[in-house]
Amino acid sequence: MVHFIGKDNIVFHCIMFPVMLKAHGEYILPDNVPANEFLNLENDKISTSRNWAVWLHEYLEEFPGKEDVLRYVLTANAPEAKDNDFTWKDFQKRNNNELVAVLGNFVNRTLVLTHKYFQGICPEAILLSEEDKDVLAQIEEIKKRVEKSMEAFRIREALVEAMGLARLGNKYLAETEPWKLFKEDEARVRTILNVSLQITANLSILLEPFLPHSMETIRGFLNIKAQTWGAIGNISLVPTGHLINKPSLLFDKIEDKEVEFQINKLLATKKANMAKDAELSPAKPAVSYDDFTKLDIRIATILEAEKIPKTKKLVKLKLDTGIDIRTVVSGIAEHFDPSTLPGKKISLLANLESRKIRGVESQGMVLLAEDATGKLVFVTPEEDMINGAEVK
Repeated sequence: MVHFIGKDNIVFHCIMFPVMLKAHGEYILPDNVPANEFLNLENDKISTSRNWAVWLHEYLEEFPGKEDVLRYVLTANAPEAKDNDFTWKDFQKRNNNELVAVLGNFVNRTLVLTHKYFQGICPEAILLSEEDKDVLAQIEEIKKRVEKSMEAFRIREALVEAMGLARLGNKYLAETEPWKLFKEDEARVRTILNVSLQITANLSILLEPFLPHSMETIRGFLNIKAQTWGAIGNISLVPTGHLINKPSLLFDKIEDKEVEFQINKLLATKKANMAKDAELSPAKPAVSYDDFTKLDIRIATILEAEKIPKTKKLVKLKLDTGIDIRTVVSGIAEHFDPSTLPGKKISLLANLESRKIRGVESQGMVLLAEDATGKLVFVTPEEDMINGAEVK
């Protein structure tokens, strides 16, 4: 039993929930609780209530057939060790530079060359060179590294290791250059393409957990059935003489205009959120003039400010009201650094009944303005006023 969670649920899943399961007595406890950090979207916290999200149904409509691209980018960008950020530019870059240029390029080259030179029939590996043998031996080594990462729940690392096989195949083709050898050494080209087809078939198993739709497509190209994980390392997955199907592009490039559309959609969302945040709260019921005149609001200067220990919000302020020196406790610690407050002119409700807050007698209330986002700003005079000046 493994619980995959976000870091904000660590306490519940590692203490409270196991205690509940243990107390019940009929459920097993989790063997491991891999906790990821947070994933943000374009440098802002993902929020469904603010519509700051990539909605799956919209993605599937706007990027048809690209389910695996999103799976790939989310896995490659997984916040396993620290908070991370999903951006549409990175989405485009990973698709174009990794899926298209590495994986898609290798598979397409292998299949197209097989059709070009051998009518789509898997050629025989006539004589494996030491280079060929070394490349094929690395398939099993890559498999072991992927397994080690997966067993440690480092999925992101496992994907990098699995993509290493595609990079290996690309490097192998680039170095052997079968398109230059065919007229001079057809037997060598047969071996190179046989090796490349075996790598492709092994990729269809190795990358299955990460890119299931694309690997099914590769198997369709190769005209082979799905294999179990244990088959990885087999260098005869595509038999000699086997007919493969004509390929098409495994992945398409994502153009700038597609990314700009997504970014503009998010910018429109941000603009709408800002307009919503700017909406003011409704007016309170009317009060009589006599009630208002009971308020004694004065200009005061902050002399000292310090955070009250063992609290998150409370600051103890020492004020010069022009009438006296007094102490006021204010819940502003999350908005202001106390060390920056001495010398600041403020407005004070001076005749509020005093009361003790965390053992400190508070004699009044500091007036602040608050916007819809919760930001606080002191109500201060535009010009320098003497302490004790009345606000009318």
